Amino acid sequence: MYDSNPTLEGLKTIDEAKQGNVLFKEHWQESSVPGEKKFYIESYGCQMNFSDSEIVASILSDVGYSPTRNMEDSDLILINTCSIREKAEETVRKRLRVFDVLKKQRPGLVVGILGCMAERLKKKWLEEEKLVDLVVGPDAYRDLPNLIGSAEDGHRMVNVLLSREETYADISPVRLETNGITAFISIMRGCDNMCSFCVVPFTRGRERSRDPFSVLAEATNLFENGYREVMLLGQNVDSYKWDNPETGQHVDFADLLELVAQVHPSLRVRFSTSHPKDMSDKVLYTMARHHNICKYIHLPVQSGNSRVLDMMNRTYDRPWCEQRIEAIRRILPEATVSSDIITGFCTETEEEHQDTLSIVEWANFSMAYMFYYSERPGTLAARKYADDIPEDVKKRRLNEVIRLQTAISLRHNQADIGKTFEVLIEGNSRKSDADFCGRNTQNKVLVFPKKPGLKPGDYVQVTVKDATSATLLGEIEA
Repeated sequence: MYDSNPTLEGLKTIDEAKQGNVLFKEHWQESSVPGEKKFYIESYGCQMNFSDSEIVASILSDVGYSPTRNMEDSDLILINTCSIREKAEETVRKRLRVFDVLKKQRPGLVVGILGCMAERLKKKWLEEEKLVDLVVGPDAYRDLPNLIGSAEDGHRMVNVLLSREETYADISPVRLETNGITAFISIMRGCDNMCSFCVVPFTRGRERSRDPFSVLAEATNLFENGYREVMLLGQNVDSYKWDNPETGQHVDFADLLELVAQVHPSLRVRFSTSHPKDMSDKVLYTMARHHNICKYIHLPVQSGNSRVLDMMNRTYDRPWCEQRIEAIRRILPEATVSSDIITGFCTETEEEHQDTLSIVEWANFSMAYMFYYSERPGTLAARKYADDIPEDVKKRRLNEVIRLQTAISLRHNQADIGKTFEVLIEGNSRKSDADFCGRNTQNKVLVFPKKPGLKPGDYVQVTVKDATSATLLGEIEA
């Protein structure tokens, strides 16, 4: 049906692909080198932002900076931002005011804002409120050393230029705040989907994919350094595409997914985020062929009503979405599916809200990220549609979705009681050092008592004994 053994023409060995990724850096430790400059970074928003922070850390480490967890010890404070929802902007504004107090106490401290919000609000924070010295967009991180140098001389610096080529493929991320077991690999940047509610195409630019050689090299390096799970990241991973300029070979997301799965059977592979319009059967069959490709798909449906989906410019309707979920159930019957839901979008009626509730119930999502609509300046929706649903109605509809999804998640997890799953141990439980926590292939979190001789990175068989709406509670099989 589909090519089950893709190869990359011109790639003789993995070692050749690892050239350019030889600067792999293990998860960082506090540095005590006298006189070495330190940077402190906070990340907000999506997984892509956290991945970007690791790229920034690598760029800074190459010019003599080391990371610190203590902002009071830092020479440079950076905040990597999200502009998807208004609440994120409010959080960042509060943090910048905290940094501003510290900056007044410590002349010479440089404060910068990175990422999506940096591009959108550059004038406000750089010129009007003067809360930052640097404003750097997601495609300009290579320019950070130059910008920091100018800021240290007293200049306020900005670079938010978007690129059609930048993928940072040659930069090996410094793994920040990692458990040493799981890691992100960014396979593409930007987005060509002009969803009417979304700012990403304006803040991250047009879609472009990394070459598969560098992705494979990064995955291989991670496995060789003890990592046992990678998550392939993109605004819409299903639209990944790369054409070899020398051979003309075309690599799509299913091909890349299979290539990464072939790095080693003990390396788990996850990915996020998928788009219903691009989720292909080829990807699903690829997932079915490989035990180490996790049987979990995050598929944001956003709404259960076709008219609202059309206003959102999602380029699919409800029947298409249902057909894609049915394909997942048919090809990957053991898979779980999660989703994103937006309530209270422009002109949404009560009947259309009921359609969203009904698709949540029908799809039996294992979990969902749920929000009420927050108008973002500059988007198509902000220009074309009135934000006409009262906030109290938005919140009431959101609470109805949350209540329903919580009940479904509990039912979903209770159905796993008595089942045994292969679990990758990720570390200690947040509530008790006597317990491990990890996830199964369906991305469900399991908590279970420790046993001697086991450590993070080991695979264990865990039988579920109890469940909440968020967690499976179990015991390791003897």
